[in-house]
Amino acid sequence: MSKLNAPVSAQTTPPSNTTVWHQQTASQLYQQYSVQPEQGLNLLQVAQARERYGANLLPAKQPVPAWRRLLRQFNNLLIYVLLVAALLAAVLAEYLDMAVILAVVLVNGIIGFIQEGQAEKALQSIGALLSSRARVLREGQTEQLNAAELVPGDIVILEAGDKVPADMRLLKVYNLQVQEASLTGESVAVEKHSEPLAAEVVLADRRNMAYSGTLVTQGRAVALVVATGSATELGRINRMLSEVVMLSTPLLQQMAQFARYLTMAVLGFALLVFVLGYLRDYSLNYLFMAVVSLVVAAIPEGLPTILTVALAIGVTRMAKRKAIIRRLPAVETLGAVSVICSDKTGTLTLNEMMVSQLALPGQQLTVSGSGYSPVGAITAAAGNDVADAELLSWLCRAALLCNDAQLIDAEAGRQIQGDPMEAALLVLAEKAELNRQQQVAEYPRHDEIPFDSAHKYMATLHSDHQGRGYIFIKGAPEAILAQCHSVFLPAGSEPASTALDTAYWQQQIEQIAAGGQRVLALAVKWLDSQQTVLNQQDLSGDIQLLGLVGLIDPPRPEAIAAIAACQQAGIKVKMITGDHAATASAIAVQLGLADAQRVLTGRELDELSEAQLADSIVHTAVFARTTPAHKLRLVTALQAQGDVVAMTGDGVNDAPALKRADVGIAMGRGGTEAAREASEMVLLDDNFATIAQAVAAGRNVYDNLKKAIAFLLPVNGGESLAIVLALLFALTLPIMPLQILWVNMVSSIGLALALAFEPPEPKLMQRRPRKVTEPLISGFVLWRILLVSGLFTLGIFAVFNWAIAQQLSIDYARTMAVNTLVAMEVWYLFSVRYMQGPSLSWQGIRGTQPVLIAVAIVFGLQLLFTYLPLLQQLFSTEALRFSHGLICVGIGVVVFIVLELEKWLSRRRS
Repeated sequence: MSKLNAPVSAQTTPPSNTTVWHQQTASQLYQQYSVQPEQGLNLLQVAQARERYGANLLPAKQPVPAWRRLLRQFNNLLIYVLLVAALLAAVLAEYLDMAVILAVVLVNGIIGFIQEGQAEKALQSIGALLSSRARVLREGQTEQLNAAELVPGDIVILEAGDKVPADMRLLKVYNLQVQEASLTGESVAVEKHSEPLAAEVVLADRRNMAYSGTLVTQGRAVALVVATGSATELGRINRMLSEVVMLSTPLLQQMAQFARYLTMAVLGFALLVFVLGYLRDYSLNYLFMAVVSLVVAAIPEGLPTILTVALAIGVTRMAKRKAIIRRLPAVETLGAVSVICSDKTGTLTLNEMMVSQLALPGQQLTVSGSGYSPVGAITAAAGNDVADAELLSWLCRAALLCNDAQLIDAEAGRQIQGDPMEAALLVLAEKAELNRQQQVAEYPRHDEIPFDSAHKYMATLHSDHQGRGYIFIKGAPEAILAQCHSVFLPAGSEPASTALDTAYWQQQIEQIAAGGQRVLALAVKWLDSQQTVLNQQDLSGDIQLLGLVGLIDPPRPEAIAAIAACQQAGIKVKMITGDHAATASAIAVQLGLADAQRVLTGRELDELSEAQLADSIVHTAVFARTTPAHKLRLVTALQAQGDVVAMTGDGVNDAPALKRADVGIAMGRGGTEAAREASEMVLLDDNFATIAQAVAAGRNVYDNLKKAIAFLLPVNGGESLAIVLALLFALTLPIMPLQILWVNMVSSIGLALALAFEPPEPKLMQRRPRKVTEPLISGFVLWRILLVSGLFTLGIFAVFNWAIAQQLSIDYARTMAVNTLVAMEVWYLFSVRYMQGPSLSWQGIRGTQPVLIAVAIVFGLQLLFTYLPLLQQLFSTEALRFSHGLICVGIGVVVFIVLELEKWLSRRRS
């Protein structure tokens, strides 16, 4: 068990009423903590509280020693196979091959060591979210303290820009807004108040609480600390993250099973051959050489290397598509993904608020565009022109002038300063062709009433150059409608109005909100003369409603296409968000999610048993108002049903689920460091479409790996079968152990590596996800291995015996056998590039650049193997006549034609 830096009691003894802080009144809290509101805690109370609760720190694990992490990288069955291959190379005095294999092992270990070192930073990243300083009231004095010194009962003053240092119950609030996205997933800052809540509500709806690690964006507050350290919501996430067990990837499980069965089969077969040979009175030296030859021939020494290279190529290709893989096996796991659980904000949506709907007197308008881009149009229903352009112009003028946000054009795109919703109103004005500088010059601002959660509106005072005054008001619809008695109707130079139909406008509000949009109302008051001071009394009288605006974080256009591609590929996409149910459902419909209308909230999830959840999760695509515990539970429930789950997230609240998922996917631009360190993949563009591309790349990696296996094993099978037959029938070995090792380590690996570069086959993303229980060697691949092994064995014996029959030397015959084997490998490479489709085409024969390079290199090495005196002496080879070399190539062509005929017959049958 890991040791903790902080005292155990400090991290495990939260106050007894953690679930009702938001339901208590201020006087009840003062009484519970025995604190005077004007004095704060005294030093004795602080000492007692610190003794009970400990320091305001998150527990930290002792880091694993570097030497242990390094050794752990070699505790892998793939590494064991490489070490066995190195040992065999040493036995056969192939020290150069042994050095190469050991170098591969060492490189793999170092890469894993570096990656794991990065992963150890996840908990540290969460700890870094804690505030370092806090303004605290103690013994009647306000002082700046280290946040670690806070204890439950402390009274803290929060101001704009502060990071909340502990979980707090708000006592006095002055226009307070807190950005809680990293904890709850809510996309915009949340307005806070100090009133007790009547009932139990989910975390994201506790508007009278401020949580550790969140950021105060506006206003100020006085708050009472109710939880510190690991008793905070941030601490709960930290505990979940440390308790989550990471799963092994499907490929590593399959490779472990494959290596286990292959090793058992090879050793069992070698033992059987040894016993049979011994019973036939072969010498022990001969038997030992034959068994070693069999083991060398049967074990695909290059397979782990090819696996590593194939994964590395996948990593490189994904990096070009703005997806950074942090753990190598995750490349292939992406190809097996059957469910993608995606966050909404910033991944499926742009994380840029946009006005998408307007309600004016007697007409509803839609606004097109994307995020903060000024490109877009305002149209009426069915694409008709706006009926009253002047009315629209006044609405947009109010949105532009009653506004404190700024839009800045930068190289990285449009940046905003201020509230995202106000920035969206500026973009609306641009789409209405209102120039901000011109409007500010024509209607200069003299005074304002800032937005406050108490009155829920903002008002600004303006005048024009004709001596008239204007008060523009924007805010919550209920607050604005309560002050309006009429609706603005422009009529030339003088305004006109009509009576306010409250029922009509309430219906418009509900209709816009039902689409998952946030609703703002805008109003105006005309003044007969200019004034320079604005106060609350000025907002009485004839205030005229201009209209309503509906704002939404719009879906990414490319995400819509990517979701369609995933669903066509049999991959279920589920949205798990901290946002409201209506908003989430509306976005899901626009994205084209299957079962988008079915929504489960966090509260409903809490009421479901595991069996009910397993039944509901199949037909539900949207989960709203979720907490970190909900996300973790959903991922675990999907995995229990056999799904391979990819989970996206950007906040610290997502870290436990990201770590538990088969593939955790963090956001690189808008995400937290804690989320990135808990993930296997980081999206540099925070774009769901990149995930779909990564899944396709993962499927391609797996396909290429299966091609490499289907290529290597027949080569090894043909060599093994030739040795077994020679031993059982007292024939001369057609290929010697050193020659086998040459073929396996030079030509076989060189050619198989070319398969790792193969592009995806057609209809890659129209296939269903493969089952993780599917064996690496399917029935089709097994049949192909047996067929090709038989053809290779036949080819080896045919050319060897033909050479002997021509009175050629044994070394000459073996040289022909080795070259025939390599020629069959080359032609089989062209065939295996398309496992079931035809290879007998111009595209198939032409190959790819890596294939042609590999063939050229192998051809050159075989010339050296055959004709270079040094290698002739080392491998007991002899120079071949040109005509005999053509025979070797011709046998390879025959094998290719036979395999193409087999594929044609197979397609005919199916």
